[in-house]
Formats: sequence, C-alpha cells, structure tokens
Amino acid sequence: MTRSSRFLAILLLLTGCATTGEGDPRDPFEGFNRGIYRFNEVVDEAVAKPVATAYRDVVHEEIRNRVRNFFSNIGDVFIGANNMLQGKFFEGFEDWMRFTFNTTFGLLGIHDVASDMGIEKHNEDFGQTFGRWGIGEGPYLILPILGSSTVRDGVGTAIDMYVDPLGELRPINLRNSLIVLRLTGARADLLEASRILEQAALDKYVFQRDAYLQRRRNLVYDGRPPREPREPEEQEKPEKQEQPVNPGPRSDVDTGGASNSYLPRIPRNYEAVMAAGYATTP
Repeated sequence: MTRSSRFLAILLLLTGCATTGEGDPRDPFEGFNRGIYRFNEVVDEAVAKPVATAYRDVVHEEIRNRVRNFFSNIGDVFIGANNMLQGKFFEGFEDWMRFTFNTTFGLLGIHDVASDMGIEKHNEDFGQTFGRWGIGEGPYLILPILGSSTVRDGVGTAIDMYVDPLGELRPINLRNSLIVLRLTGARADLLEASRILEQAALDKYVFQRDAYLQRRRNLVYDGRPPREPREPEEQEKPEKQEQPVNPGPRSDVDTGGASNSYLPRIPRNYEAVMAAGYATTP
C-alpha cells in the first residue's frame, strides 16, 4: 500500500466515526477527535517533546537555523506550484526564484540569501489551494501524529506527502534520518507555543481547534478573509408578556436583526500556538 493510500484510509476511518449531540458544528466528530488528541499528547510527551527539547538544548542555534533553511528551501518548490495553481503567478515566480538563488548561492538552501535580496517567503500548500478553488473545509479532524486538520486539509496533506521529494530519496536510512530531523526541528520550533498553550487554555483541545481553523481560513485568503456569514437559528417563541397598566406610546425599535447565530471563537495567542502548523507544514 502506498503512502497516499494509507493516509486516505485513515481519513475514511475518521470520517466514518461521527458523534452525536450538540457542539461546535465545525467539529461533528469531537468525541473521536478527542480520543486521537489524547493519543497524540501521550506520544508527544513520551517521545516528540523530549527529543525536540534535547535538540534545542544541544544543537547550536546557528546550526538549527541552517537546518530549518535547508528544509524550507525544498518547500519553496511546491509553495511556488501552489501559488501558480491559485493564479498568483508573480508569487509563484518569486518562490521559484527563491529556490534557485538559495540552492546555488545559498549552498543547497542552508543560507537564505533570497530573503536578504528582498524576495518574500510565502506559505502555501495543497489544502490552501483547494480552499482558493472554493472547496469547503469540511469537518475538523485530529489525525494521528499529524494533529489538527480538516477533511480538505487532510487530502491536501496526503498530496503534500506524496510529492515530497524526501520520500523518493535513497538510501532509505538517509531518507528516514532527514524526515526525523525535519520533524524534530519543527517540534523544537513549537516548544514555546506548547508552553503558552498549557498556560492559556482551560480546554486545550478547544483552544487548538479554534486557533487552527481561524489560522487556516486566514491563510486561504492571504490574511484578508471575507466576513463570516450569519445563519440565524430557530428561536423559541417569546412568552406572552403582560401589558403595562399605563402603556406609553409605542416606539418601533430596530433590534438589528439579532439572533442566536454561531460565530467562530478567536482565541488569544492563536498565532503563537499554530504559527508553524504541527510538524507537517512544508
């Protein structure tokens, strides 16, 4: 079974496990998601976080920056492709110019000379491309190990993983070592965000969910998301009120059409918590 087939099988399993009851309409699988979230926390506390902490404490910051630049440079190839697919041709050209300059003058990307030249770094992936094409995000999901996602972003992540050039690298030991190094560096970059999450959230699951959905919406629209539509819900009929003894003259007051409508919560510090995605953002 290929990598993409295994990932899609996980998505099908998740989408078949809905929960009932009233909750956030964006998260109909909340019960199942919380179970995966607890599993991910156990793995993170037992393996990912200690390894990332040791990496941060032992490896010098300059070396960590060079490692980050190397993997970021590889990502610029597909960031450019996604900008092209979204019709942002100038940005796509910039991304490929970044890759060209950093690969050559930057010694395979370990030096970010393109940023020094004023060529902007972008953040795009296939999930964002699907969003720009008008495909809805679908239900919120927690994926094993990978963390927060949606049905749309999960499919996008499967494509990101399939086209990842590290997946075809040989020998296998070198490929696996580079993948572990990339994941370790990404987790090390999130250590401070994890501390903020621990301190700021009464319910870490809800905090992370709202932060993720808000940030992904912001990324799809390049920081300028349209206003959320308001969908009025059915309201109970108000109880009949007694008329005052001496009613004054009636004045028609415009209530502004207030209704019980769902608006997404925007948690504090969500950019700090979700700024880098969780270990998989190219």
